[in-house]
Amino acid sequence: MNAATPSIRPGRDADAAGIIALIGACWGEYPSIVFDLDAEVPELRALASYYGAQGGTLWVAEADRCVAGMIAVVPRDGGAWEICRLYVLAAWRGDGLAHRLLGLAEQQARASGATRLILWSDTRFERAHRFYEKRGYVRSGPIRVLADLSDTLEFGYAKPVDGVEVLDAAAAASAERCLAELLMACVADGASEGFLPPLAADTARAFWRRAASGVAKATTVLLAGWIDGTLVGCVALDLATPLNQPHHATVEMLLVHPAVRRRGLARALMRRLEAAAAQAGRTLLTLRARADDPVVAFCQSEGWTAAGVIPQLMLGADGTFRDAMDLWKQIAATSAPPR
Repeated sequence: MNAATPSIRPGRDADAAGIIALIGACWGEYPSIVFDLDAEVPELRALASYYGAQGGTLWVAEADRCVAGMIAVVPRDGGAWEICRLYVLAAWRGDGLAHRLLGLAEQQARASGATRLILWSDTRFERAHRFYEKRGYVRSGPIRVLADLSDTLEFGYAKPVDGVEVLDAAAAASAERCLAELLMACVADGASEGFLPPLAADTARAFWRRAASGVAKATTVLLAGWIDGTLVGCVALDLATPLNQPHHATVEMLLVHPAVRRRGLARALMRRLEAAAAQAGRTLLTLRARADDPVVAFCQSEGWTAAGVIPQLMLGADGTFRDAMDLWKQIAATSAPPR
């Protein structure tokens, strides 16, 4: 741990030498990356002006008269803002500096009306990928090929500031950690999702790894929901129904973090899920929950019908058996059911 706390301030063109040294040091950790300043990144000589001309902002973190970290954020089309060039010297990693820098950039973007945050990360930067995924970003779109001296390939990452999105297989896999933490928090709060507290992180992550596999196989539809840029909700649709039920799908894992409930996210998740089910040709949805789970009343408020109680089906955290409730809802399909 470092004794001093770096101060973060707006970047200046005069920071060029420190910025070049910082990026050179970070890239130098990867022998296959070529750092040719004049041929490929001449904008580093006046980076504040470079981003300012695009309507963006650059910050640097300064410690002991050294540029210890940096980040920029730039507006893009369609309400998106791009996070650019987040770098932190190795000596300052693990002290929360990267979180402070990213938090500042995200705050600036939200204050400027951003509806979506995007970024690109070299496929070799595995530590960075884990960091972005911890912050609620998920893989987005195809790999980008830069055709530069380093033969760089980049993963796209993105997240809405607020909203619900359907996750493809790559996004689902990259959301594994956040979804596991969400599941653990909800189980600890009493959610009836087939687990008992305390739920181990490895068990939660294994569940979502299987879910991502289901997305890849087209047997699962997985949606995630964000509030203030944090992934705090999800719901899944199981399409792997018997051959004589091509019109049917099962709703599972309707979860909203206890800290952000009653803000409309569960309703947004379910309505988006129903649209996804209709698009998949499914007209009958079913759901099973513990009879005393608040999700029962919520679903009934969304037009679901209680089909009946199964007594003593589920074991509660206190060791007693609880009744379960089956619910169903019919919807109109927007495409033909599978054959």
